[in-house]
Amino acid sequence: MSHTHHDHDHGHDHGRPVGPGPVRLLAVRDDALSVDEVLAAVGDDAAGGTALFVGTVRDHDGGAPVTALSYSAHPSAESELRRVAEKVAADFPVRAMAAVHRVGDLRVGDVAVVVAVSCPHRAEAFEACRRLIDDLKREVPIWKHQTFADGTEEWVGACSH
Repeated sequence: MSHTHHDHDHGHDHGRPVGPGPVRLLAVRDDALSVDEVLAAVGDDAAGGTALFVGTVRDHDGGAPVTALSYSAHPSAESELRRVAEKVAADFPVRAMAAVHRVGDLRVGDVAVVVAVSCPHRAEAFEACRRLIDDLKREVPIWKHQTFADGTEEWVGACSH
């Protein structure tokens, strides 16, 4: 893996290790996510605590039954994910961090997003993990398209508040 100034990595690493530094794994993928892969990516001997968040597709939203769901990502999604991750890593004593988000068609119960953070102590690991998933949902351009049991549809933007 070369690290010259002429590398043109546009974020299509699909889970290749990101390189030195605390951000170990970032990906936006159209295939199934692995909690084990994310957990392994943040293993660090100097970390005393690892916080892991798994987001799954639920069978309802706002009280209405959801029958189908798909995620779409803007081409800038992986670079925005990297920006968000690096900001969290700079604000907390992060030893290792990973974040993967799935796109495409998902079923109820499928894993949509997995993030994990390892820190020296558990309190900061929990706090950094929460910031990571919250900022990801708020700032990374990934949109959710839901179909409800009554046939209605809804787009939900990652940037909506």
